[in-house]
Amino acid sequence: MAKHRKIEPRSREEVRLLTLASGIAFFLLIVDQITKLMVEQRMRLGESIEIVKGFFSLTFVTNKGAAWGMFHGYGIILFVIGVAVMLSAIFFLRKLCDGYRERYIAILTVLSGVAGNSIDRIWRGEVVDFLDCYIKNHHWPAFNIADCAICVGIFIYMLSVLLRPAPETENKDNANAV
Repeated sequence: MAKHRKIEPRSREEVRLLTLASGIAFFLLIVDQITKLMVEQRMRLGESIEIVKGFFSLTFVTNKGAAWGMFHGYGIILFVIGVAVMLSAIFFLRKLCDGYRERYIAILTVLSGVAGNSIDRIWRGEVVDFLDCYIKNHHWPAFNIADCAICVGIFIYMLSVLLRPAPETENKDNANAV
């Protein structure tokens, strides 16, 4: 497999990548908040609009907890955890990314989702969900754009971790080659 050059800390390339990843994250955050506002303004709570028969609807629900309604009523604690995750990820960004381009994008994508749901917890007191996937009467819990960003970012990050060499392994391989 071809070896990819890692991004050097504080390099012009890292600044460009952080600008790109931040732009993507900001775009996702704005789309998340606009779609939630549109749902609130155009639908009644509990209303459902079927988009793909037997598979997908827009359904306006709210969630005072986390995924699947876990920790219902603990919004302020979930907010504090979200802020702690965001600050930790920013503080340890270079270590988490280990110089791999896709990890910068993955982490900032996750952070945009955490920020989107955190805004809901403070602004609305609950998270607005509206994407409803199902087969017959078996529903996946409704979700939103922020949830999608978190899942996609985690998927990209995990794929990178699985496909890229660990820093220690790479350094040992380089030492053995000398």
